[in-house]
Amino acid sequence: MQLVVIAQEPVAGQVKTHLCPPCSPEEAAAIAEGALVDTLATMSATPASRRIIALDGRPGPWVPDGFDVLEQRGGGLANRLFGAFEDCFHVSTEPVVLIGTDTPQVTPAHLEHAAMALETGADAVMGLTTTAGYWLIALRHLHPAAFAGVPMGSDDTGEAQLERLRQCGYRVRVTDQLHDIGDARDAVDVAALVRGSQFAAAVEAVFGPPDH
Repeated sequence: MQLVVIAQEPVAGQVKTHLCPPCSPEEAAAIAEGALVDTLATMSATPASRRIIALDGRPGPWVPDGFDVLEQRGGGLANRLFGAFEDCFHVSTEPVVLIGTDTPQVTPAHLEHAAMALETGADAVMGLTTTAGYWLIALRHLHPAAFAGVPMGSDDTGEAQLERLRQCGYRVRVTDQLHDIGDARDAVDVAALVRGSQFAAAVEAVFGPPDH
């Protein structure tokens, strides 16, 4: 499989701005970098034919060896997602598993579970989040309308994307639901799941160690 993370360069004032306040822009950027580094580490530990970062911004020292960096397309998130899939399928016909960086607790087992679903009959796999979005979308092929009309960042994004894929003729399976970083409280809750990680350290630098 081709394993992709869609990400932003962790620049203060441009990433995780929904955490400000209570975080400062610099603290939010440190949390974003921690989430990105931990997500990339998980990808490095997951078997894949290709590992790719679809990046908005410039690559930094946090890019591990063995990753290809693709520049994100312009426009809204739907267009960026479509572009990432299209660019990957242009290079290889292997299935593409794409994730974001708002679930740094993701494990290789989560990603392998999605890949296995593609290998056993699914055309598409989605992992929904606790905030009505989705953290993973995996496709065996790209339909031109796979992301058309999906309201990104709304209170029904996940369900709307599921319905859009089904309308495009995909046989869809739903994989594990994960808690994502919607606000500062979510960041603290997710950090408690991955104690000792770079993400947890960045969160604890702002909010202190978890109390549970």
